[in-house]
Amino acid sequence: MTTHALDEKASGHQFRGQAIRTLLILGASGDLTGRLLLPGLARLVRHGKAGSITLVGAGSDSWSQEDWQNRLATSFSAATATSGNHDDGGALSRVCSTSSYHQVDVTAEGELAELLAGLEGPVAIYFALPPAVSEKACATLKPEDLPEGSRLVMEKPFGTDEESARRLNSVLARLVPEDHIHRVDHFLGKATVLNILGLRFANRLLEPVWNSLHIDSVDIIFDEKLTLENRARYYDNAGALKDMIQSHLLQVMALIAMNAPSTLHERDLRDHIGSVLRASTVDPDYRRSTRRARYTEGTIEGRSVPNYVDEAGVDPARGTETLAEIVVSIQNERWAGVPFRLRSGKALGETRKEAVITFKPVNHLPDGFTGVDSPTRLRIGFGPDTLQLDIDVNGPGDVFCLDRITLQAELNASELLPYGEVLDGVLSGDPTLSVRGDTAEDCWRIVEPVLAAWRAGEVPMDEYAAGS
Repeated sequence: MTTHALDEKASGHQFRGQAIRTLLILGASGDLTGRLLLPGLARLVRHGKAGSITLVGAGSDSWSQEDWQNRLATSFSAATATSGNHDDGGALSRVCSTSSYHQVDVTAEGELAELLAGLEGPVAIYFALPPAVSEKACATLKPEDLPEGSRLVMEKPFGTDEESARRLNSVLARLVPEDHIHRVDHFLGKATVLNILGLRFANRLLEPVWNSLHIDSVDIIFDEKLTLENRARYYDNAGALKDMIQSHLLQVMALIAMNAPSTLHERDLRDHIGSVLRASTVDPDYRRSTRRARYTEGTIEGRSVPNYVDEAGVDPARGTETLAEIVVSIQNERWAGVPFRLRSGKALGETRKEAVITFKPVNHLPDGFTGVDSPTRLRIGFGPDTLQLDIDVNGPGDVFCLDRITLQAELNASELLPYGEVLDGVLSGDPTLSVRGDTAEDCWRIVEPVLAAWRAGEVPMDEYAAGS
């Protein structure tokens, strides 16, 4: 083994090919770019992790260079205002001053290739576009249109179903190697992933009991107060099951349920994630194993929220859910019989982003104790990353009475914004946090039967008041 290979193995990273010289954002005039991508890039530049990158924007809007510079100024200032006192030596100003915008129809034959021909390579092409548009854009390209060493960055959802995901994988594989494709899951930042893996595999107290003999159930929950927030064009065609569970929560489940990889190398890690998802199914009694609902008129923190079907851009005939829950079974020795409940909902009264591991009760509690013998629960919070352990102890006063206490800790947090971590992996050529092609297809395989049952009306659409 070479010294370079040993260094890669020791660090847990794998850097592939030449450094990216140009970051090309397709869909640069869209909401995703302004709200998330550019602030993430700004934080990355401020921390000296972007190298001498040249930023190029492309979109369908007829923006002037002044329009583009105004977007950069707005997005960059929002990110740097909360990033602390970092002297970047003028790096962020240089990125702005050298950046350009191009009006391009990426689905038109030859237009994207012509733009790429004028850029310094290698290029990272970020498809901040709907899945169908990204597929059409890639279909217009030939391998020779891409500067050597270029990388393709695809936003979630990756495809619109298993068939389209497989078709898109085929198109991408024709252009670049798999390790040059980054399928973005911004929900799983590097700090979050390593926090989960460190907790799981570095503690003798946990690993021996991390199985069906000791764990009763696992809940992975992403509830938020946010409503549609002017995203009807995307969200009403997706819904909570596609938007959050298919795209993000199944990946969290796989990290919690996976066996220990031998290293943190991307192949080891993603092989183990893939093995969990290949073993995962949803019970076909979908009235029992799934739930769907959407919010009606209500109030959140004093703000009136209209009925979802009355929101601008919503088509009630689509039957889009704003809350989805599925119970996943992992068919392997470690997890047989343990339900993994995955839930995500919008316009709820409480923000709750956590995984809750509920342990089975003790085999025998000596007679004589009073109070409530509650299940031991381990809670892993996401954004901010926290750890809580709920256990029973002898309460104050009556030493025979059991009382509940919570042990708490804050876990390591990244200095980068979620999309800064995404771009860090892209620019350094580290695909560890990228969703691998086969895994993307498996996530669709798991949820597609549920979606079909919902379309057929097998599961009723429940309703809940916004803010409830």
